[in-house]
Amino acid sequence: MNLEETRSNMITQQIRTWNVLDDNVLDLLYRLRREEFVPTAYHDMAFVDMEIPLGHGQVMLAPKMEARILQELHIKKTDKILEIGSGSGYMTALLAKQGAHVNSVEIIPELKAMAENNLKAHEIANVTIEQGDAAQGWSKNEPYDVIVITASTPVLPEAFLKSLNPGGRLFAMIGEDPVMDVVIVTCVAPGEFNTTKLFETSTVPLINAQQPERFVF
Repeated sequence: MNLEETRSNMITQQIRTWNVLDDNVLDLLYRLRREEFVPTAYHDMAFVDMEIPLGHGQVMLAPKMEARILQELHIKKTDKILEIGSGSGYMTALLAKQGAHVNSVEIIPELKAMAENNLKAHEIANVTIEQGDAAQGWSKNEPYDVIVITASTPVLPEAFLKSLNPGGRLFAMIGEDPVMDVVIVTCVAPGEFNTTKLFETSTVPLINAQQPERFVF
């Protein structure tokens, strides 16, 4: 298999056709080798349009989703970023290449170790990974310019909004199966937010995600 040809096909056939046209994002996807962040058992699927299992019920997002996240957040070199769910470290690495520093929180020790090892192998140093439960917010080191929640949540905890700087952007997948709304929330002023719905999806939920209030009769 010609890796570079396969990578190019992924970008041309999956990512560009999903309206990811930002040259900076596309160039980064060429440079940062996705297959080196994929579990060994799934190396042959590194460029396939699918979520890749990481174990422990967690997944690596599909390539086109990773690309859309980067494009829609308009990350600047000065941005301080919070990532909820480190996974294999690939999304973490993409964010780190675009922003100033990434604070990533991973609840599963084995995935935290995987992400740290992958980032170290690629000499990506502007990342701090902590083990913890950030499903309902993470106030440490706030405020942030960018927040990325890499798994779904039935409702968006208000704590995340409070962690955004004015002008800050948050990516989230909100809802429950079978359909979740993919949104960008922008803090336009202290305590004031605009929400833009991008599209619909379905993916695994955060462990210990905040649940909607249920009516009991």
